[in-house]
Amino acid sequence: MIIKTIDYQNGDTQLEGYLAYHDTGKPKPAVLVSHDWSGRRELACKGAERAADMGYVGFAVDMYGKGIFGADGDAEAASAEKNGALMAPFVQDRALLRRRINTALHAVRQLPQVDATKVAAMGYCFGGMCVLELARSGADVKGVISIHGIFAPGNVANEKITAKVLCLPGHDDPMVPPEQVLAFETEMTQAHVDWQVHVYGGTMHAFTNPKANSPSFGTVYKEVAANRAYRSIADFLAEVFV
Repeated sequence: MIIKTIDYQNGDTQLEGYLAYHDTGKPKPAVLVSHDWSGRRELACKGAERAADMGYVGFAVDMYGKGIFGADGDAEAASAEKNGALMAPFVQDRALLRRRINTALHAVRQLPQVDATKVAAMGYCFGGMCVLELARSGADVKGVISIHGIFAPGNVANEKITAKVLCLPGHDDPMVPPEQVLAFETEMTQAHVDWQVHVYGGTMHAFTNPKANSPSFGTVYKEVAANRAYRSIADFLAEVFV
């Protein structure tokens, strides 16, 4: 596997993506991987490597800026405060979020390893919100996957959504209550989107992250749900990249 860091720019903000792929000598479909609220750390980079092992180009995007990272251990008060402060500007300003994630899309399309006509995106937690906003921005991507992500929209109107949408929440996720899931399903249905929601019973937030182990905070790794989610992700990507 070839690993590289890629510098790219959004306005005055320098960003650094994490590129992973197996070199076969020809361009491949690409999967943007959007990080959780701690920044472009191990979870997102491993996601890019997972995409590479599926036969795609994985690109872990940078939403915060080159060298800007939050903290692991999101159940700790200090870590939650730091990570929340990094995430908050994007939650509050969805236009900013859309610009930043679309910048990553533009950057990955310029890479020689990438078939620019075949790009999808997946994201964890905050990153799930990011890829849903990518779809809501009307971006020309084949599909987006929200992995225990936040569904609630912001105050920016949606463009026509052309991407297929797959969402993978845990039923017991305190950050995504069932009424938020239903509201999202209604939003997607009214927008005539090809959408799927696979809900995992007995499963909390951050269930694909092996470091998540705080029931009181609502973040708990669950291997069986993670394995099911990654099988669904593989099937979805194979479908949208046909």
